[in-house]
Amino acid sequence: MPVAASAIYFLNLRGDVLINRLYRDDVGGNMVDAFRMHIMQTKELGTCPVRQIGGCSFFYMRISNVYIVIVVSSNANVACAFKFVVEAVALFKSYFGGSFDEDAIRNNFVLIYELLDEIMDFGYPQNLSPEILKLYITQEGVRSPFSTKPADKPVPNATLQVTGAVGWRREGLVYKKNEVFLDIVESVNLLMSSKGSVLRCDVTGKILMKCFLSGMPDLKLGLNDKIGLEKESQLKSRPTKSGKTIELDDVTFHQCVNLTRFNSEKTVSFVPPDGEFELMKYRITEGVNLPFRVLPTIKELGRTRMEVNVKVKSVFGAKMFALGVVIKIPVPKQTAKTSFQVTSGRAKYNASIDCLVWKIRKFPGQTEPTLSAEVELISTIAEKKSWTRPPIQMEFQGNMGYINMSQIP
Repeated sequence: MPVAASAIYFLNLRGDVLINRLYRDDVGGNMVDAFRMHIMQTKELGTCPVRQIGGCSFFYMRISNVYIVIVVSSNANVACAFKFVVEAVALFKSYFGGSFDEDAIRNNFVLIYELLDEIMDFGYPQNLSPEILKLYITQEGVRSPFSTKPADKPVPNATLQVTGAVGWRREGLVYKKNEVFLDIVESVNLLMSSKGSVLRCDVTGKILMKCFLSGMPDLKLGLNDKIGLEKESQLKSRPTKSGKTIELDDVTFHQCVNLTRFNSEKTVSFVPPDGEFELMKYRITEGVNLPFRVLPTIKELGRTRMEVNVKVKSVFGAKMFALGVVIKIPVPKQTAKTSFQVTSGRAKYNASIDCLVWKIRKFPGQTEPTLSAEVELISTIAEKKSWTRPPIQMEFQGNMGYINMSQIP
């Protein structure tokens, strides 16, 4: 169910109402007093952004020196409420030159009231796109003197965006050279035990696009024909499966994607927005091929010395390579001095994060660089507590994406 907001309030840090809008008559105008008395004056603002007082729920968020409070009297979608607040703030910033604070609100009372009437109707969120709203709310906000953001140019032809299905792209775009750029960024989150067994592994990825195309193009992005999006019930009903599949557990598309065509043809068909945008996000939890194996050996020699030996083996092809490899090896907080020997790259001790940081600019496949380090610890009179040995973290960039790995030494 979408948000059915009864009222929205903008308060400063003292609790004074800067501006408010009542959308429904199921709450009284003094609801902000309850918020001020039970939440602001009791110093509980940082504990939880959702509070229930009496028969009403308060969803609040602090932006700069302003609190935005949404009051609802029924069960509402909390995530949708906070998404509305974030999008509304982005809209206000686009009118105010990139700033949103108490002064910006005081200087733009009339414009904010007009926008609040457009972006929410009887408590239900409506269109919050700055590009579309600026087509028929042409009033310019009072810009902050400290704003460096240039004023947005008005866009002609509002009819299609307001009434049609393509609200994310305007008509009449013309480029001398049509260009499309596509990047795939993946993050592999891995937790491995000291014996080499995988405790947790998942991949989160996103497809980023930058389009400079004329007219209203209809693009198609073909995915691997072995990618399947099937529910567990459908998988159980199939006795066997031919070939290897990549099961995407969660997929989120940009609003421009035609979901009907994707479900039937497994092709991503869309009319792209102009400029840079995120086409889709996904997550994979099974069938992940690990690009590296980290083999640590850590020996504690008495109370003041420790030996660290780490071998990293790349298991991908010899013709491939990873760039910007960073391996973070935790050490105790009482570390006083370190010495290193590495077969590739450079290593140093970073006291701010209590880690040995090993950096390798270019990591070819089928290689096994090693790090050997001697760590001297500060001797203390107090009884030494057992070291918990936090996980080793590793990240890199390259043709295979962005990796964030952790292994328990």
